[in-house]
Amino acid sequence: MAAWQTTLNTFILQAKAGGLKTSNYPKEFEELRLRVSFGMGAPSRIPWIAFLAPEMNVSSGYYPVYLYYKDLDILILAYGISETYTFAFTWPDEISGLRPKISTYLNKKVARYGDSFVFKAYKVDVSDKKVSYTNLDSNLNISEDDIESDLKNIIEYYKKAVQIPLNPATLETTQGLFYMEKQLEDFIIHNWENTDLGKKYNLIIEEGELLSQQYRTEIGPIDILARDKKTNDYVVIELKKDQTSDDTIGQLTRYMGWVKQKWGGDVKGVIIAGNYDRRLDLAQTVVPGVELFIYEVDFKLRKFIK
Repeated sequence: MAAWQTTLNTFILQAKAGGLKTSNYPKEFEELRLRVSFGMGAPSRIPWIAFLAPEMNVSSGYYPVYLYYKDLDILILAYGISETYTFAFTWPDEISGLRPKISTYLNKKVARYGDSFVFKAYKVDVSDKKVSYTNLDSNLNISEDDIESDLKNIIEYYKKAVQIPLNPATLETTQGLFYMEKQLEDFIIHNWENTDLGKKYNLIIEEGELLSQQYRTEIGPIDILARDKKTNDYVVIELKKDQTSDDTIGQLTRYMGWVKQKWGGDVKGVIIAGNYDRRLDLAQTVVPGVELFIYEVDFKLRKFIK
C-alpha cells in the first residue's frame, strides 16, 4: 500500500473511532506543513487534514485540505479557504469560477467549510477496518495510485498559486519577527496545554469544535478567547502583530469591553509580544486585569517580569 494511502486510511479509521490524538501523523508532505484535526475536547463532525505553505496557517489562508463529512461518509479534497480570518490572497479566479462550492456540490447546508471549493469527492466505505473509496461523480472505485495522484495534482497547483509577488512597500522591516508572529497564533492553539496560558486558562470548545481561535464579534475577530480555570471569567488574548503599541492596547480593551457588555462579570486581558515594549508595559500597569507575555524565537512563552 502506498505511504499516503496508509496515512489517509488511518485518518478515516480514527475519525470513525472518535480518537483525537494527532502526534502520530507526519508533519510534512510534499514540502508543505501537514496539520490534522479531529476536534478538541470532543470529536468534530468534520475532521480534516490541511497542507500549508509557509506563509499560511489554518486560521488564516488558503490551502489543499481533506474534509471528512462523517455523517455523509463523504471525503472531499478541497481548495480550502479559512473560515476564521481573511488572508491577503486566495485561490485564483479560475478556481472560484470553475469549481463548485462544497455546499453547492452537496446540495445542502453543511455544518462548516461550505465556501471551500471541491477538487475531488469520494464516497468512503469502511468494512472490517478496511477503507475503500469511490469517485462520487463516476461511482467508480478509486485506486491507491489515483488517491495519491489527486493529492499531488492539487498540491502542485497550490505551489504555483502561492507564488504571488508581494508589494515590497507592504513588507515589515522586521520581516523575520513578523513572519513568526503570523504563525504564533496556530502554535499557541496547538500547544495550548504546554504553555503558561494553558495552565491557567481553558479554550472554548463546543460539540468538538474549537471556538476560541479568531472568535467572531461584530467589532472584529478576537485572536484567542479563553476562560479562567478557577473563576470561569473570560480572557481576551491578543497578539501584537503589525500594529503600534497604542493600537494593540486599544484593540484589547475594546474586545474586553465587548465581552463584558455581552456576558457581564470580570474580564481579563493578555497581550503577547515578540519583545519588550515600554509603551505596552506602561499601559498594562494602569489597565486592570491585563498581563503581558513575551515569546521567545523558538515559540516558548514566558510571563513578562520587570
